[in-house]
Amino acid sequence: MDDRFVVRIEARGYEVDANGHVAGSVLLQYAQHARWECLRAAGIDQASLRGQGIGPVSLEERIRFHREVYAGEQVDVSCVFVWGEGKTFRIEQEIRTPDGTLAAEVANVGGLLDLTQRRLINDPGRIWRSAASAPGLLGLA
Repeated sequence: MDDRFVVRIEARGYEVDANGHVAGSVLLQYAQHARWECLRAAGIDQASLRGQGIGPVSLEERIRFHREVYAGEQVDVSCVFVWGEGKTFRIEQEIRTPDGTLAAEVANVGGLLDLTQRRLINDPGRIWRSAASAPGLLGLA
């Protein structure tokens, strides 16, 4: 069974760079959009997190290109949360064309920030699990 959350995005003409393909910075935005959609589908609400004084942060992000994406093409952007110990977690993402061709991989290291103390929170999985109505989408079943 595939445990990936996937969202489909159609590349828009204004996202194309001087080389004629979707800019790398836009592919990173697609990845961020997919992460937020995954959280939303899991029942995580940005406003309620802020109300608790918590905010998700991206600490590191890396993209590996495999194939160009052009305006008008659709891509499927996946999310898989990978949990360990400590204050951070990883999100592994793939950007694929509908026929399954890999266009890019995005690796993200994230955490949850205490917005008052400006420090990362220990065990972010515990917070996500308690806030989510569908924690399995976050790999926290």
